[in-house]
Amino acid sequence: MPFSDRHWYRLSWLSVALLPLAALFRLSASLRRLAYRIGVLRSERLPVPVIVVGNITAGGTGKTPLTLWLCGILRQQGFKPGIVSRGYGGLARLQAVTADSDPAAAGDEPVLLARRSRCPVWIGRDRVAAARALLAANPECDVIVCDDGLQHYRLRRDIEVVVLDGSRGLGNGLPLPAGPLREGAARLRSVDAVVINGPGGFGVRVGSRFDMSLEGSYFHNLLNPGHTAAASEFHGRRLHAVAGIGNPLRFFEHLQRLGLSFTAHVFPDHHPFAPADLDFEDADEIIMTEKDAIKCQRFARENQWALPVDAAVDPALGQHILDRLKSRHGS
Repeated sequence: MPFSDRHWYRLSWLSVALLPLAALFRLSASLRRLAYRIGVLRSERLPVPVIVVGNITAGGTGKTPLTLWLCGILRQQGFKPGIVSRGYGGLARLQAVTADSDPAAAGDEPVLLARRSRCPVWIGRDRVAAARALLAANPECDVIVCDDGLQHYRLRRDIEVVVLDGSRGLGNGLPLPAGPLREGAARLRSVDAVVINGPGGFGVRVGSRFDMSLEGSYFHNLLNPGHTAAASEFHGRRLHAVAGIGNPLRFFEHLQRLGLSFTAHVFPDHHPFAPADLDFEDADEIIMTEKDAIKCQRFARENQWALPVDAAVDPALGQHILDRLKSRHGS
């Protein structure tokens, strides 16, 4: 069982022992945000609107699929979005990311965004610098979507969208490191939209709330990407499922809903996969997330498959964001 499941999503002996550190973290985070609000620390505004898709909890909540969905909506409405990310799992150096970038340098999620979004993608620890570099290289871009970065207050944003895991919620409700919270639950009342990924609910008052789920049922072969297979084609096969993401259980539950039986293997988020990690002697087929497949592509075998997923989002969220853009920036 991952550390987060043992200590962040229930009140364990360790989470209680870490309460003093959690109190310091909460105080530090609150003071930092206050410093930006009163101008002690300065945020920078870009010449185009900025939409931040982030969360107040550590770990995976579904930000990347929602970012892809949002960029698709913006493109449909005639916008030319660009994507900025920190590049977790990579070197986080300021750079453009393409579909062919090395995930060891650029990070797995930025490479996935570059492959799926058809938008320019730039990464860097300093998201302001990354966004400015993106706009300099792509002057046609008229809106920036920041994948993660809700707490990166130096980048002034026009719209904030928070994604929460429906089943996990806010965990034990404690700040890091005693719990999963990067900011307190009250932060949810100040954002423009809260998106709940998956079934479940929790008693936290939020503003505009929208539902989201992840859909996907066809697997793509890593060695031959044009070769796809339905879940039914894996019935009766000895399957091993691999997940090195923030919430591996969500992926395994998705596979179970597809009617698959498998042996599950959990790896840390952004794990740098090597061939030995997938050396399962009794495996007929190995299935994994699309994000993990990015890092396994270089040593792909014909029995390895990835499951791409897409965000199915309440259409009202798209209109809500477009209305916000119009009210703050005109037509």
